[in-house]
Amino acid sequence: MAAGTGAYGRRFDSGRVCLDLVATGAGTSGGCEQLDCPARLAEWLVVSRLVPCGTPLAAVDETWVARFRQLRTGIDRLMTAQLAGGSADDALERVNVLAAGPPPGLRAVRGRGGALVRTLSAAPACGALLAAVARDAVDLLTDPVARAGLRRCEGDACRRLYLDTSRGRRRRWCSSEVCGNRERVARHRRRVKADAVTP
Repeated sequence: MAAGTGAYGRRFDSGRVCLDLVATGAGTSGGCEQLDCPARLAEWLVVSRLVPCGTPLAAVDETWVARFRQLRTGIDRLMTAQLAGGSADDALERVNVLAAGPPPGLRAVRGRGGALVRTLSAAPACGALLAAVARDAVDLLTDPVARAGLRRCEGDACRRLYLDTSRGRRRRWCSSEVCGNRERVARHRRRVKADAVTP
């Protein structure tokens, strides 16, 4: 999935759509709930590429918001348990139930200029979109290679999850440009301060 922001200014590309959903929570970074209304969820569905751009999303309502936030909590609990070497069986059961549903059907159609573009075969349904995200979580948790790359950002006040696909698997931050840069600046300030008090 390509990173990008579009109209939804808080885009985060963790490497998996299920982790991108977790990143929308208030506890991940910046303390701001990103799925606070149907319009914001509709934006997220597009930028996360769960639905193609231009898909009518008039059906998205507060019920959808509540259901996506519930799934987000379950996935966060599962990934946190995975990193800690524990289990969250109640969350696992809820994610498994959602993952068992049919995901959205896809079609290839001719777009402008004749190129093939992706579209949904029917109007998007909340359960189908939840199934797509839940299946991604199941796929991540059951793939030993992907699961081994699961990390939590080491940045101060950041709890974002991401997949470390770097060479050597030594990535420490969800974003080198944001959290990594903050850590480098803080380290520099500590050095300057220590040098200033050293006789």
